[in-house]
Amino acid sequence: MSTTPESSTEDTGAGRPLRLARVAALTLAEKASLTSGSGFWHTEPLPAAGLPAVQVADGPHGLRKQDGNGGSADALGLGTSVPATCFPPAVALASSWDAALVGRVGAALGEEARAEGVAVLLGPGVNIKRSPLCGRNFEYFSEDPFLTGRLGAAYVDGVQAQGVGTSLKHFAANNQETDRLRVSAEADARTLREIYLPAFEHIVTTAQPYTVMAAYNKINGVYATEHRWLLTDVLRGEWGFEGLVVSDWGAVADRVAALAGGTDVEMPPTGTDGELVAAVERGALDETVLDAAAERLLHLAERTAAVRTGGFSYDQAVHHELAREAAEAGAVLLRNERGLLPLDPAGSGRIAVLGEFARTPRYQGAGSSQVVPTRLDDALAAIAGLAGADRVDFAPGFTTDGVADPALVADAVALAERAETVVLFLGLPAACESEGFDRTGIELPADQVALLERVHAVNPRTVVVLSNGAAVSVAPWQRHAPALLEGWLLGQAGGSATARLLFGHAEPGGRLTETLPLKLSDTPSHLFFPGGESLVRYGEGVYVGYRAYDTLDTPVAYPFGHGLGYTSFELSGLSSVRTGPNAFSVTCEVTNTGARAGASVVQLYVRDLECSVDRPLHELKGFAKVRLEPGARSTVRLGLDERAFAYWSQAANRWKVEPGSFELRVGFSSRDLPLTTVVEAEGDGIMAVLEASSTMDEWLAHPVGGPLLHQAAGEGLDDRLAALSPGMRRALGAMPLRALASFGLNRLVGEPGELLAAYADASATHDTPR
Repeated sequence: MSTTPESSTEDTGAGRPLRLARVAALTLAEKASLTSGSGFWHTEPLPAAGLPAVQVADGPHGLRKQDGNGGSADALGLGTSVPATCFPPAVALASSWDAALVGRVGAALGEEARAEGVAVLLGPGVNIKRSPLCGRNFEYFSEDPFLTGRLGAAYVDGVQAQGVGTSLKHFAANNQETDRLRVSAEADARTLREIYLPAFEHIVTTAQPYTVMAAYNKINGVYATEHRWLLTDVLRGEWGFEGLVVSDWGAVADRVAALAGGTDVEMPPTGTDGELVAAVERGALDETVLDAAAERLLHLAERTAAVRTGGFSYDQAVHHELAREAAEAGAVLLRNERGLLPLDPAGSGRIAVLGEFARTPRYQGAGSSQVVPTRLDDALAAIAGLAGADRVDFAPGFTTDGVADPALVADAVALAERAETVVLFLGLPAACESEGFDRTGIELPADQVALLERVHAVNPRTVVVLSNGAAVSVAPWQRHAPALLEGWLLGQAGGSATARLLFGHAEPGGRLTETLPLKLSDTPSHLFFPGGESLVRYGEGVYVGYRAYDTLDTPVAYPFGHGLGYTSFELSGLSSVRTGPNAFSVTCEVTNTGARAGASVVQLYVRDLECSVDRPLHELKGFAKVRLEPGARSTVRLGLDERAFAYWSQAANRWKVEPGSFELRVGFSSRDLPLTTVVEAEGDGIMAVLEASSTMDEWLAHPVGGPLLHQAAGEGLDDRLAALSPGMRRALGAMPLRALASFGLNRLVGEPGELLAAYADASATHDTPR
């Protein structure tokens, strides 16, 4: 699989003046026409100006290119697209915790897009899994922004190395399907900055996707497509985004407001380009905004020019094998009592394969990401192929419409009773989760759970394989499943991958990227999701996923980062070395202490021991997937930069690192962290700005304000404060300077006006630390 770029993704400098000259030669109407597509899957061409149409297609886990450009097919082309490799959706791919593998999948996707003349693949989707109910969670990576950002950047790099652009989506706070075209996500600045923006930020600043897709929803009352702070101030101004902003399909409510806010291209077209012309002519829209959008579209066409030359191909068989490898790496072994797995492929005992999903696989989610696979493996045939068809019996056990069928149950139980081992495939029917609506619960269908109970009662050697695109509740029934393999949605090769995992030809390589709760009411967003009256309040703030569960010590079924394999690992020798201001290199040793080769994910979390604001117990800030032979040892090195210790200060409107102690915690999940060490961060050295509303304690702690306050108050201030009762001392310390004066306590702090004037003079000449 080639990873050599076919066209440059960099602007050489000479290109931009030429583009600007071409834009200047366009009429106002021509410029306006470029800001909307020509049909569902192409940008608007201008042949006279040498601008071709740029073709885009849905992803993100496989190419969904409609055959032709409309014709008699429906506009979306669901189920009628050109066959392409259906790789594991993000729910499974991300569970690999393997950025290199994600990059290889991205490169394969780029190859397939290039072979079909598609210049931009609409993915990846990097929205945070705020609630397990979100109907589109199968398309998203994780509840954690750090992990999402690193894997998303690998995906973008892989695709774009083939000269094919990506469309990073859905920007931003698109975390539910309920009322998604109108709902306003109400989130404070800290919540946005720490949870819902960091993945986008990392991908933009490190991988520069060719396009970013503005979301359907509003953010604090403003549509994402019109959100100038989001699209212009933050995305372009702070993060340096160089590409094109495209709307989600049908997301633009106001053409003029969207263009002014930073959305360059509306998709699909609504025939309203004249509104932009009229706005410019009446002075309501600066023509330079149109110029900028047109120039970005020209740049996109230049970047993807090689795709339109044709002559590209890819090896379907090679890509199918990559899809299988990714499926094996993403399946998560949650439970394996008494080493029930792996099964012996050379054994003679009968195997009862039960469950409709064994022969009718659920391998992807529904909606705009639905791929027509080049081929499709089913687990039943693959198991029979490895164990021998004469050793395997099958019964469907249930139908996928959730209606109990006593005859099907009886047949399945009879086979289970005669078998040495049962492999029971359970999961969510396709109708339960899809783009366009959210789930209402996290339970498996009741008829499936009842079947499991009956089967386990007659055969305690019961292995359960799950097929689902988002978290399900396992706690009520997992006692009936001594071995439990979370298969997620594993793509077109998931059936053969599952068989290889069950028989030990491969090891389950996945680790959870989302916490599995005991029950829905435990989820942090439960009281707020999905809102009502077109508004959803992000009342849990930064406490999303494990950040809430671990901080509150809430019992969970399985923690974030959890996953078993067929061997065992041990960590030792944690150490850290300072590499710069608030930056460290962290190392530890990992040893395979088992009898077979395998992989593990070493995870690094940071805990602020002296924070002045509420912060989660700990946060993921580093990880590495390590593969070792039996008895082998390897050194893992993880870097922590200043951002690893920072929180978003709403008061200062910036990232802030406070000086103090931070605990580094290393282990195999957010609740299995055997190694710890403490480092001292010097802080960012940026002093807070004091005002009359700053408290007495804030003044006392300030390097400039503290000495001035002591001077203004006169000698003996510390003694006077120490003489107060503890309660009175705390109350006074929390009072603003102006309030102390109002209560006649000038004897403690002096005259506020004189103090503020002295502070202003001192601040003007004070050398502020870095």
